[in-house]
Amino acid sequence: MSLDKVGIEILLSGERSSGRLAVIDEVVESDFAGPPLHLHPSFDEGFYVLDGEVTFRLGDELVTGGRGTFAFAERGTPHTFANLSGEPARVLIICTPAGFERYFARVAAERAGAEPPLWARESEPETIRVGPRIADAEAPGR
Repeated sequence: MSLDKVGIEILLSGERSSGRLAVIDEVVESDFAGPPLHLHPSFDEGFYVLDGEVTFRLGDELVTGGRGTFAFAERGTPHTFANLSGEPARVLIICTPAGFERYFARVAAERAGAEPPLWARESEPETIRVGPRIADAEAPGR
């Protein structure tokens, strides 16, 4: 699988969509264990797999899918994702309303050793941790 870029690109920010929508393109490295199980009380988050294979936890459901897979975490739904495939993957992340793209913009700037843009320094919507990462939850003896 060939990936043309590495990292995170904000394709649409809330500043350009009157706060209604954010779209993020993220390369998910082969060893990405993902964030802990969490929820967002104020926005919905969708994930569309562009390339590779990604594992999602949405509530009590565990789904692994390749190109064309869409996973949706309605606000308040515990969710997380990880790349357990051993190969890079690429995911389009959609947030509505916008705001959470600020987090991704700050991560991208940190990876690049740069300062984040001014709009990304504003606060982001709340994220509440509610459980372990997928790999930790699926490990034997847990």
